[in-house]
Parts: sequence; C-alpha cells; structure tokens
Amino acid sequence: MEAGEAAGAVLFLLAAAVSLLAAVSTGALDFTYLVTVVGEGSSTSPGSGGGAWWREAWVGARSRAVAPALQVGVWACMLMSVMLVVEATYNSAVSVAARLVGWRPERRFKWEPLGGGAGAGDEEKGEAAAAAAYPMVMVQIPMYNELEVYKLSIGAVCGLKWPKERLIIQVLDDSTDAFIKYATRSGRKGFKAGALKKGMEWDYAKQCEYVAIFDADFQPEPDFLLRTVPFLMHNQNVALVQARWVFGKTSSFDMSLRLPFAVLASGKVSLLTRIQKTFLDYHFKAEQEAGSATFAFFSFNGTAGVWRTEAINDAGGWKDRTTVEDMDLAVRATLKGWKFIYLGDLRVKSELPSTYKAYCRQQFRWSCGGANLFRKMIWDVLVAKKVSSLKKIYILYSFFLVRRVVAPAVAFILYNVIIPVSVMIPELFLPIWGVAYIPTALLISVMSMHRLRAAVAGLLQLQEFNQWIVTKKVGNNAFDENNETPLLQKSRKRVNLPEIGLSVFLIFCASYNLVFHGKNSFYINLYLQGLAFFLLGLNCVGTLPDHCCF
Repeated sequence: MEAGEAAGAVLFLLAAAVSLLAAVSTGALDFTYLVTVVGEGSSTSPGSGGGAWWREAWVGARSRAVAPALQVGVWACMLMSVMLVVEATYNSAVSVAARLVGWRPERRFKWEPLGGGAGAGDEEKGEAAAAAAYPMVMVQIPMYNELEVYKLSIGAVCGLKWPKERLIIQVLDDSTDAFIKYATRSGRKGFKAGALKKGMEWDYAKQCEYVAIFDADFQPEPDFLLRTVPFLMHNQNVALVQARWVFGKTSSFDMSLRLPFAVLASGKVSLLTRIQKTFLDYHFKAEQEAGSATFAFFSFNGTAGVWRTEAINDAGGWKDRTTVEDMDLAVRATLKGWKFIYLGDLRVKSELPSTYKAYCRQQFRWSCGGANLFRKMIWDVLVAKKVSSLKKIYILYSFFLVRRVVAPAVAFILYNVIIPVSVMIPELFLPIWGVAYIPTALLISVMSMHRLRAAVAGLLQLQEFNQWIVTKKVGNNAFDENNETPLLQKSRKRVNLPEIGLSVFLIFCASYNLVFHGKNSFYINLYLQGLAFFLLGLNCVGTLPDHCCF
C-alpha cells in the first residue's frame, strides 16, 4: 500500500465521521421514527355520513400500503444521500489538503525540462542532436462533421513547441460532409474508439512513444507537450498525463489562420453553459485532483491528455464496447498497474454544448457508458492482481457505484418523486438531514431524469445503451465581441414533453402543499423545480437562436 492510498483511506474515514457527527450533533439523526400511524392524520370518523367512505378507503390504503412502500424508498435515498455527501466531502478534503501541503505532481513525480523546447535558434543552427533529445510524439485529432471548429484544434496543434521532425499530427476524420476530406475510413465502426484504434495501426504511429489526443474543439497552448511529456519520460510507471479543461475567450490571435485562438466564451454564452462550467470545475478541481493525489487513478477525459503508447497496448488498446472508450482504457490501464497524473494548472481551452439537446445527448452518452462499463468491469477489478485492495474499493465504490449509479438515482428519485409525493402523504417521514441536500442548482434536478434513464439503460444494456451521437459544436459562429445573449431565450423549435410533464406534476404538488399545509413545507423548492423543468421543456436556455441544433 502506497502513502497516497493510505492517506486517501484515512481522509475518506474522516469525511464519513464528520458527516455522521454533523447529523448527530444537530439532533437530526433519528432512525427510530419509521412510519407514522395514520389514525392521527384522519379527521373523518366511520359514521360521519355519506361520501366519506372513499376518503376512509384512501386513508387506509395510504397508511397500510403506499406510505410503507414509499418509506422504504425514503431510507434507501437517505443512505444514498449520505454516500454522496461523504464522497463530496472526501474529494473536497483531499483537494484542499493537497494544496495546503503543496503536494504538487512535480514533487511526487520526477520532472525535468527539455532544454526550453525547439526554438528558432535551434532550427537555424541545424542542431540535430538537440532535436534527437525529444521523443517521437503523435497528436491525434478525431473528428466527425465538425466543420465549425476543426481549424481551431489543427491550428493550435500546429503551433505546439516541439521539433517538427519529432512530431506527427494525425487527423482522424470520420466526416460525411463533402467539404472535409482527409484520410478517412470507409465506415464509422467503433465511432471515436474505432478511429483512434485505426490511427494507431499506421507504421509511423508505431514509432511514436507518446500519443496526445485533442477533440476538434480543443486548443492546447504551445507549451503543452513541454509540460506533459517530461512526466512520462522520467516516470516509467506513468501511463497518462491529463490536463484540465477551461472555457472562456482570450484576446490572443493566430495571424496565420486569421482566427481567434480561443473563440468561444462558452462559460458566458447562456445560463446553461454557465451551470455546466460549475459542474465541470468541481469535477476537475475535486474528483480528478483527489484521484490523482491518492490513488494515482482517475478517468481519462477523452481529450487534452498524453498517453504512453506502451500503456495503451498493454491495456489492450482502444475498445468500442461502450460509449466511454476513454474511461474504459483508463480503468484497464490502471488494473495493469499504470499510474496517472493530473495537472490542474495546465489548462486547455474548449467548448461547451450550447443547446439543451446537445447537452442532454452528451450527458446520456457519458452516464450510459459509465454505468455499462461498471457492469462490464466488476469482475476484472475484483480479480486484478496489480492493484491494492484499497484501490479496488475506490474504483468500485467511489468511482463507479457512487458517481455513475447513486448520484443520478438519488437526484431524481428523492427530489423529483419522493419529496413531491410526500406533501400528499402525511404518514411519510422525511428526516430533515436528508432533504437538506436539495440541489441549489436546479439543472441537477432536471438532468437527473436523463442521467438516471441513461444509467438504467447502461446497467441493463437496453437497446439504446450503445448509441453514439456527436455533440454539436458552434465554434466561431457563436463568437461576437458585442453579443449579449439573454439568460433565458426560447428556441423556436420543438418542446420537450417529458420535461413539460414533470413540470406540471411538480407545480401541482407545490400548489397542494401551499393550500393544504402538512408537516413539511416544500412548495418553494417544488415551484422552482417545476419552473426549471418548464423552461427547459421550452428550450429556454439562452442559446443563440441562429445556431441551435434542434
């Protein structure tokens, strides 16, 4: 057991203890109250006269069947809520602790600069020896009908500081657009994983020690390879160096392409993209950093990372069995004993989905693929011989169960089903400590519907579990220095009926709670949730109307 793993285990136990202590100290932890007997909640006596029989029948059925069944769901959700709180507390504690003690990757792993890069002076002098000190690196840019952004990634990659004779740029184009033509495949078998796998089969690819991957909307800074590759060169047990995604415009300008270097201010285009940025900031700052600092394991984000070619081959190469080929490769590589490094201070500009439809498709693909990979990898993780028992628990419990299954389940079932229904079931007991975790960002509540459906499809391998739809990009088309987009601007296209239906249900429950006061008053939150579902049902997300993909 390594020091990082031991520290991670200790911090996890401390996070669990703190969460339990907080519940006990507030007096909110009370498991003795299970189901309230219905008699005290009924105001109708058996002999109260005609028309009351149906009310008595409903009260009886409610207390003897409905409330007990829902109470089981309540305690299941309470357990899952505790799991989520402990997980979030643990990740945040590790992230803060790593920064306080200065536990940077440069201190934990060997890193030496590569002599300042391949500058113009070296090229003029023709110093072949200087270039020979740099390993062969291949940069892969997979794309599919991404005309709006492909120039950005290719232009940025061409500007990387690296000897040109030691760098290969490989564009993996599966596009069907007539305008875009590179070395393409005859079909899209395996989607992105198939393209990456095919790219590794070329003879020149086999000569490269390291492979950097950028999606078509990512623009790395010129020193990206100079900051990542040395970790791989000096640490033979490291397979992956992952950078952080950032979203926002800069004023830098590529004069050769006449294009802004980072054109899309995705975090500022709409309320939808602003909330996405918040979620992804937590993912990188807490989840990725915690995994890297403790177990040297986290999910490859599919782009903005550099792989050791040997590690890819050792793990079995790219596989197209799920829609999360990046996570699949990362798990298989770590089970072979490889370590990962996350560089939080190395940032790569990218684009966020700017329409609700595109965001739903992206989240469905990620959630479904992650849950399906959990199903496929359970046994492989259990029998792996090159990882410790603590790391196996971390992978199966934290990485898969809590984040891929529990998170979407409790977010939808508790906040969109049980809490709304509880206002009409007075016998139902909801501990205050359990509902105090009601999401402040209402998009979590809305997206949980799609994420739960995706997780179920992935776990059960339903017909839609392996669907791959590329997230629509807008690139330069959405960038305008003087553009001020309202936070809520309705698309003129179709409405989303599931969201509209749930909004009606939530608003009805809120109104019932407002008129017939019960033990709890959730109507303010329910009204806000209903409004969020209604607005997204009408596609009111603040996207630019000329570039929506509905």
